Amino acid sequence: MSKNAKIAAGGVAAGLVLLIWLPWWAALLVVLGIPAAAYLALDPSQRSRLRRVSRKELGR
Repeated sequence: MSKNAKIAAGGVAAGLVLLIWLPWWAALLVVLGIPAAAYLALDPSQRSRLRRVSRKELGR
């Protein structure tokens, strides 16, 4: 199993646990809020690098 597949499986498992323990709107807020907060915590140069790398991988 690749590293990205392990991360995806962990994310799905965490999302299911959140849906069981929290109301659906709170789980959605956590699932969308954590990646958004992490992105906003990056420097502008890191954000541009992340966008550039993502675009290159999409063009494969």
